[in-house]
Amino acid sequence: MVRSGAVSLAFGIAGFAALAVAEPAPGSRPVASPRLAQDLPAAAPATAQGGAASPAILPAAAATTAAPPAAAASAVAKSVQPATIPEPVKLSADPRPALGPGTFVATMNAVERYRGIADAGGWATVPNGITKAKPADKGPDVAALRARLTATGDLAPELAGGDVLDEATQAAIRQFQDRHGLPETGLVGPRTLVELNVPVATRIRQLQASANRLMGSRFAFGERYVAVNIPAATVEAVQNGTVARRYVAVVGKADRPSPTIAARIQNVNFNPNWTVPVSLIKKDIIPHMRKDPGYLAKMRIRIFDAQGAEIDPASIDWSTERAANYTLRQDPGVDNSLGEIRIDMPNKLAVYMHDTPSKKLFARNTRNMSSGCVRVSGIRELAQWVLEGQSGPNGPGSVWGQAEIGAAITSGQRVDVKLTRQIPVIWTYLTGYASPDGTVHFREDAYGLDSQIQPAGSSSEPPTIESLVTGALAGKGG
Repeated sequence: MVRSGAVSLAFGIAGFAALAVAEPAPGSRPVASPRLAQDLPAAAPATAQGGAASPAILPAAAATTAAPPAAAASAVAKSVQPATIPEPVKLSADPRPALGPGTFVATMNAVERYRGIADAGGWATVPNGITKAKPADKGPDVAALRARLTATGDLAPELAGGDVLDEATQAAIRQFQDRHGLPETGLVGPRTLVELNVPVATRIRQLQASANRLMGSRFAFGERYVAVNIPAATVEAVQNGTVARRYVAVVGKADRPSPTIAARIQNVNFNPNWTVPVSLIKKDIIPHMRKDPGYLAKMRIRIFDAQGAEIDPASIDWSTERAANYTLRQDPGVDNSLGEIRIDMPNKLAVYMHDTPSKKLFARNTRNMSSGCVRVSGIRELAQWVLEGQSGPNGPGSVWGQAEIGAAITSGQRVDVKLTRQIPVIWTYLTGYASPDGTVHFREDAYGLDSQIQPAGSSSEPPTIESLVTGALAGKGG
């Protein structure tokens, strides 16, 4: 269903896209963006009083614009030539979701397994020299590596005693890297070495803390659902228990964290405008305006009073926080903080998933850089998945494919599509978790939450799987 009429975007808490554009990760490879033409600004749509573009939909065939004069087209082409972005980081192709109905019990089973490793003495430190090892190298460093990989089941026990970096050991390294969200190189680099040498006690704490956070959850796993794992900075679209699509994401900073929530996706908004939350007006907008009075104009952010009348920024005393009493709204466009698409999931914290103009951030290994909302690489593909089974822009019998989504965005107008079948969505914080087949995964504790959680059941005794399962069934905990 395509809905006309403005949708309120007045969000008043932290949890939104940061306005600053950060640099890409060192060593990321710039490539010509396949979406470059789509990223060109569309003509500004007519706006109603208050500045919100009137939502509408154009049929795919009608979503065209007049060709610009040759000189203008040439100027536009020249202006966008440098606009290249690095490739997003490569994610695992593992079809098993990070979060499913069996994750809690599987994670507690992993706790028991890792306690057994601890009781057996844990694992020895892998020497730094292993980072220089190449395929077919041999020696004590490789022997230590093989013993470490055997301890966690990445290398078969019968291979533990060797000292050659052979194909089996490289395959074990790749499996270890996949379980830790690292590039699967088959060789030990600095990041892999750090993960190899994390003590077993820390791994147990990660698994326990993650299980505690899942305990008592009543999330309605359906045939189709979307799960965000905040420490992994990934989004998974899950269908029939399998990951249909996995996306690189940018999540909240440590001081503006993404929350753990459960909601339902109800709308997809194309060409959204963005109402700046009060928290960001105070933290970001006011300091920018004190340094650069033209900042709002550059960012295409306008100010409105309670009656919807537009206010001249020059009339506001930016040495005070008076601006927080007004509505600041960024017009739709390529530089809008929400990008081309917002996936709306109404919730008390007013957070959501969206596109971003800062696509180079998707190439970073560490991606906790937003103000709380989740930015998604490949948002058009996620929107198409969300809209599967939904009548397209031309009514019954039509679909929301990439052509239709592209036409809606190219129109430059606000387009709101209300889902006839809402999709469950959950944002969770799993630093250690296991899939039902026993594969154990770990991610960095970006917000430092693991050390804050006391073991369930007792403040002095570590929890058992029986105590945590009983607590979950009783609906205890968060």
